[in-house]
Amino acid sequence: MKFAYKFSNLLGTVYHKGDIIFSSDGTTVICPVGNRITIYDLKNNKSSTLPVESRFNYNAIDLSPNGYILIAINEAGEAHVISMLSKMIIHKYRFKRPVKCIKFSPNGKYFAVCKENNVFIFDAPGLQTGNYNPFEMKRIYHDAIDDTRTLCWSFDSKILAVGSNDNTTRLYSMEKWANFKHCSLGSHSDMIIGCFFEKKSYDISTISKNGHLRIWECSIEPEDLVLYEPSKKREKKSNDSDSEDDVDLDRAIEKTEKQKHQQEKKNTKQSDEKINETNSKNDVKKFYYKLLAKHYLSDEVKKSDHNAILTAASYHSETRILVAGFSNGSFFLYELPEVNMIHSLSISQQAISSIALNSSGDWIALGCEQMGQLLVWEWQSETYAMKQQGHSNNMNCLAYSPDGQYIVTGGDDGKVKLWNTLTGFCTVTFTEHTSAVSHVLFSHNRKFIVSASLDGTARAYDLTRYRNFKTFTSPRPVQFSCLALDSSDEFLAAGGQDFFDIYLWSMKLGTLLEIMSGHEGPVSSLSFNPNPASTALASVSWDKTLKLWNAIENGSSHETIKLSSDGLCVVHKPNGEEVAVSTLDGQITFFDCKTSLQTGSIEGRNDLGSGRSDTDLITAKKNLEGKAFTTLCYSADGTCILAGGHSKNVCIYNVKESVLVKKFEITQNRSFDAVDDFINRRKLTEFGNMALIEEREEREGGNITLKLPGVKKGDMASRNIKPEVRVYSLEFSPTGQAWAAATTEGLLIYSLDVGLVFDPFELELGITPETIIKTLHDRDYSKALMMSLKLNENDLIRRVIENIPHNDVELTIINMPLIYIERLLKFIGVELEKTRHIHFYLIWVELIFTRHGDKINSALHMTTLLTLQKSMQQKYDDISKICDFNQYTINFIKKSAKLKAKNMNVSSDAIISINGDCSYATIEEMEIG
Repeated sequence: MKFAYKFSNLLGTVYHKGDIIFSSDGTTVICPVGNRITIYDLKNNKSSTLPVESRFNYNAIDLSPNGYILIAINEAGEAHVISMLSKMIIHKYRFKRPVKCIKFSPNGKYFAVCKENNVFIFDAPGLQTGNYNPFEMKRIYHDAIDDTRTLCWSFDSKILAVGSNDNTTRLYSMEKWANFKHCSLGSHSDMIIGCFFEKKSYDISTISKNGHLRIWECSIEPEDLVLYEPSKKREKKSNDSDSEDDVDLDRAIEKTEKQKHQQEKKNTKQSDEKINETNSKNDVKKFYYKLLAKHYLSDEVKKSDHNAILTAASYHSETRILVAGFSNGSFFLYELPEVNMIHSLSISQQAISSIALNSSGDWIALGCEQMGQLLVWEWQSETYAMKQQGHSNNMNCLAYSPDGQYIVTGGDDGKVKLWNTLTGFCTVTFTEHTSAVSHVLFSHNRKFIVSASLDGTARAYDLTRYRNFKTFTSPRPVQFSCLALDSSDEFLAAGGQDFFDIYLWSMKLGTLLEIMSGHEGPVSSLSFNPNPASTALASVSWDKTLKLWNAIENGSSHETIKLSSDGLCVVHKPNGEEVAVSTLDGQITFFDCKTSLQTGSIEGRNDLGSGRSDTDLITAKKNLEGKAFTTLCYSADGTCILAGGHSKNVCIYNVKESVLVKKFEITQNRSFDAVDDFINRRKLTEFGNMALIEEREEREGGNITLKLPGVKKGDMASRNIKPEVRVYSLEFSPTGQAWAAATTEGLLIYSLDVGLVFDPFELELGITPETIIKTLHDRDYSKALMMSLKLNENDLIRRVIENIPHNDVELTIINMPLIYIERLLKFIGVELEKTRHIHFYLIWVELIFTRHGDKINSALHMTTLLTLQKSMQQKYDDISKICDFNQYTINFIKKSAKLKAKNMNVSSDAIISINGDCSYATIEEMEIG
């Protein structure tokens, strides 16, 4: 089994906080998600997360006009220059203080940064400037009294407007102009939220936090700016004679020239003054601003909410549309300069944190920090181009679909969400639960999902009609902490947290079949035997016992196995012969299901690792004694086990050897608690730890960082929560190509990137790309294909397969040994996801199963078969939509032809001839190469 898993995507967390921006083509949204950056492709309906990770959460980002460079700055003021071509960080720069805003100039030559009360202007790296030093400072301005927070460049990149918390907007120029002076625009009574230049003009609009909009008119046009040129001084005349005999004469001449020069200087100064006075009167216009209008945008909002304040604004200069978002979740569209309201909508009850308009002005991106919500609204048609929201609180559990195409998650917010692993988007959300969801499961037939909650119910959801079709309850209210579904999808078991019983229901009838008692503590985990021939159930509890049940045959009779500590999780091996149990003392113990004997154990506490919280009074080493694995998952072949818990580390162990194979660090985000092993010395003073001091901010009513004793997930009475890093749930993909982790940061997907790793198979001397291509040209297809499989280069295997004529596929397969057939089938399963030669690859699949189907052991090759099923299901879903649409279109044309023929009294066959049969191009008509 390979372990070259790398981070591939982040699901479950759609938006955290910070700036939202559109790409230059207007079809892609880029937004920060914690300490990572996610790109939402609205055209292809896909999301991807950059393989870039910061030490703190990102809060300010901007993209260069050509789309090649992204600059992202985190909360600690560390800037990352990211190449959008290679998806890598190419430079780092530390501002050492928080940065509020960053903006590239329209010509791409500069970018400006707001830090405290300063504005820094840097030369941007790239071809526009011919400079590749990313942070070469060009200008710095210190005029602001309070922190600067927003920026806007003029269309020609000559003037920069900066809004600050001191209620003023200041204007700076990049060059020295004869008729321009740095000026400030006041008239506001609250901090500036946005300032926006007009198109092809220096007219500007400013908007403040209390909803006051000011429209300013500039006294000059852009072409009226005059470059400053100081008057040139006349150079002294020098005498070339250096003769010693003419020294006295030289002195006399020098004295005379000096007197002449002084007189000429005086005359020149007078003439310059006259010229400047004349130019100022005739040609050069003075630069100043005139206040044209005052508008109060918050008046409409305060009719329904008197406490609403403006939190975000954005302006599109082409269409002259202003979008203003407020703290009550509503946003308004205005047309400037008349400020006519053309649209309004309320999207939530929480404040809108960030707003962005795309290049055409049709789409509006809105981000809500508290809800974790990201919307793209098309205001002209009043439809959502994208509407995504993650779990507003912790994500507790996850489960893969049997084909690995979907992941279902449950969270503390009581919601059950279904995520598509290919697109990264949430497809459906179920909100029937009224309390935290503790466990979710996918049925083995992929038709429904089941969830358990602390509200005392277990619910089943239909994935065809997306509805809650069954609700399971107990005779008395019980908080369900875990679920298990048998291999036939007929029996559902749930364990209680406050009452220590296990409840067994029939999925078809919905009736309670059995209440199994025996545990003396909360039931923490359940697992049915995956073997179809068995209905055995394993359960662990805080009473330090593992119990093996067979309630369907023997009722409540069970076998009890004593554990070394409180049981936290139990899972069955894929073949059903073994169970693995994690306990509170950090151990993973393995038991044989038939003999109930212990077959092995892993001491994993030291591998788990532990950080030290800011408020901890003990060291990280001492804190490690209270850590344990809370979630386990076997790999598809059962040789390895994945384990995670109260830590940022996820471990993969070899079951047979009981050794650590690989450790993954899921995050480096210092915005979370307990990531570092040591407390920063800067926080330790003679009076104690600064982290124990309450912080209060404006308009928040007390921003408290302290947590109540014993609270780990976050105190609901606290205004500010700094959660600890945890792994709540883990699961391998059934295809074996990826694994997912539900963490404090969201749903992390780690997958195998086999294309970047040279991993040959039974490689022999003389097997090179050149020899493979020569063998292919000689039409020795079986040998060429086996040689390419040995070299294990995807591009080469693809080239060989697609150059084999479809008539020779069967003969090629017959001449290949079974060991190469397995690797070929695995390659086709992965390739079928992205190829357009669907029919051609399906011919290979059909002939492989026809000739070698009896030799393929489904137990050993389950991951390959599931990968193939996942790819074929994806292609079926995509093509079926197109076929259905075409069918409806053809039916519409036929109906229209009949109506037209009826009106004209002509046979419909004379107008249109459609027999209803669909003819498709065969593989012979396709050019494969």
